[in-house]
Amino acid sequence: MIPRYSRPEMTAIWEPQARFRIWFEIEAHAADAMAELGTIPKAAAQTIWEKARNAIFDVARIDEIERETKHDVIAFLTHLSEIVGPEARFVHQGMTSSDVLDTCLNVQLARAADLLIADIDELLAALKTRALEHKFTPTIGRSHGIHAEPTTFGVKLAYAHAEFQRARARLVAAREEVATCAISGAVGTFANIDPHVEAHVAKAMNLAVEPVSTQIIPRDRHAMFFAVLGVVASSVERLATEIRHLQRTEVLEVEEFFSEGQKGSSAMPHKRNPVLTENLTGLARLVRSAVYPAMENVALWHERDISHSSVERGIGPDATVHLDFALKRLTGVIAKLMIYPANMQKNLDRLGGLIHSQRVLLALTQKGMSREDSYKAVQRNAMPVWHGQGNFLDLLKADAEVAAHMSAAELEALFNLDYHFKHVDTIFARVFGA
Repeated sequence: MIPRYSRPEMTAIWEPQARFRIWFEIEAHAADAMAELGTIPKAAAQTIWEKARNAIFDVARIDEIERETKHDVIAFLTHLSEIVGPEARFVHQGMTSSDVLDTCLNVQLARAADLLIADIDELLAALKTRALEHKFTPTIGRSHGIHAEPTTFGVKLAYAHAEFQRARARLVAAREEVATCAISGAVGTFANIDPHVEAHVAKAMNLAVEPVSTQIIPRDRHAMFFAVLGVVASSVERLATEIRHLQRTEVLEVEEFFSEGQKGSSAMPHKRNPVLTENLTGLARLVRSAVYPAMENVALWHERDISHSSVERGIGPDATVHLDFALKRLTGVIAKLMIYPANMQKNLDRLGGLIHSQRVLLALTQKGMSREDSYKAVQRNAMPVWHGQGNFLDLLKADAEVAAHMSAAELEALFNLDYHFKHVDTIFARVFGA
């Protein structure tokens, strides 16, 4: 994790102290269930909670023990025994390390997902506010980066809102997919621990029981989780890229907020660069970089190996921390985005009316011309305008073939900008509700 791109709420989930606290809770809840079954004394389970419930685990001490044992869970259990005392012999009865490690990882991923879902809720609110604000602000739509037909800036934000609604739904599904618990022993057969213990721990940790674990929780769950993070990151990049293009000097339809005292360049004092959305593009790449390793973690040897472990220690914190930061940053960009309707209108007018070419094409076909002849007539009048030679409407009026089918008044009516926005209300109702 890079502090520059981290928020404390998310990084706290991955701190060693938080991890050891979850490990302790898993072990202590398991002890409670074993005490219910009579596997260990009830007094021992009570002592485990009493001695360590409010303990601050000594991370340095655990690291010291691990340097000798070369095993992180044993190091933790050894330190826990120093806190709990003799009753610590009843901790971890019939359990294996992965019972603790995998259940803990899934608790952390579920908590991270909760933060990411909340992030998206804030982003959705910002997008809705700005979309409604610019519901009927005309702007040019572009295909291949070239002027196409008119749209509104509100519609641009509406499709982003719809995309992040899908992102939210995917995150909710990914959270459910990964939030499982396994307390099933060395190869998942419950040979030395009762399934009741797993069910008890799962309920206590707000997880579902893993139907079949083989010592580990199957990694297809985690692959799905990180794949969803990658898709969400790609949606972040899509919107960020749109803003970057619209901020280009030649376009300048929107601009990231530029605060007093902010500097754009060490060399050129005039610069106002889209640094936040460029940063979001980079962060999206980092999040997506976790997807392929997560996919490769699915195929492990037999009941388990640990080739997945080192990967997850990196991608778990990194992907969730970076996506959390990116979503919060994008929300800020949208909320404070500077929007320039006058420049949007200026760009709409740049091509001398060519943006209405399809309406003319369709109108000519309705007047009896073949589609092929209509296309040729519109195109031959459009190409001079493309090269800065004349106005599209004037050229159409002067074209004998076109004039034979349509009056000047009929042609002029085809250049009404509002025509393109007659179904904006329908689009907004689909996205935002009635």
